[in-house]
Amino acid sequence: MTDVRIGVQLQPQHAGEYGLIRDAVLRAEEAGVDVVFNWDHFYPLTGDPEGYHYECWTMLGAWAEQTERVQIGALVTGGGYRNPDLLADMARTVDHISGGRLILGVGAGWNERDYTEYQYEFGTPGTRLALLKDYLPRIVSRLDRLHPRAVGDLPVLVGGGGERKTLRLVAEHANIWHGFGDLETFTHKSGVLEQHCADVGRDPATIARSTAWPGVDQAEKFVEVGASLFTIGTSGPEYNLDEVRAALAWRDARG
Repeated sequence: MTDVRIGVQLQPQHAGEYGLIRDAVLRAEEAGVDVVFNWDHFYPLTGDPEGYHYECWTMLGAWAEQTERVQIGALVTGGGYRNPDLLADMARTVDHISGGRLILGVGAGWNERDYTEYQYEFGTPGTRLALLKDYLPRIVSRLDRLHPRAVGDLPVLVGGGGERKTLRLVAEHANIWHGFGDLETFTHKSGVLEQHCADVGRDPATIARSTAWPGVDQAEKFVEVGASLFTIGTSGPEYNLDEVRAALAWRDARG
């Protein structure tokens, strides 16, 4: 059977104090998750838009010290927020702090408020994708030139489902693709990704496929079409892990 992994996205919103997030990370690692993600936004995406929120990459540095086993990363870093060479250096540093457990998740960005409030140019979907196309090879190139380099093969995750541009970038640069949608959509886009891999001479089996947890009833069907990483999102202040535990029980029951 295909090996599957379970991730949790601890959304850094509505935690009145950072200690609630620190506790959630501890509980997630103790429960047995494989990956702990946050996200790279500057304001809450749900609930009170003026609620509490914390920044992504400084938090990942803290998680790198706090955790011992799980992989960590952003699902995903906004492509236009940071100089790509600097982002590569940040990622390499967090990878060393964690002992080689970082996943470098990157996407084109989409939440307009993140851009306008922090005075980044929002542009259009096309210009943001063009920026991501420019940034990804720069990130990979900078990772190759840093001293010391990352501890191991630092995996690059690209999130998104655009069939003509985003999935092409996945085929060219990513080790993990994070897709969205129901089973039919995920299956179709996986097929598009495989065609892009054929076009660029890439073995599609070298790209792990990730998606949101669809529930116990649907999970095995996603595995059958290539999914191997499922992630459950949860927000503060509670950071409820009940659904995470259900996913872990399903993973463990598969053997």
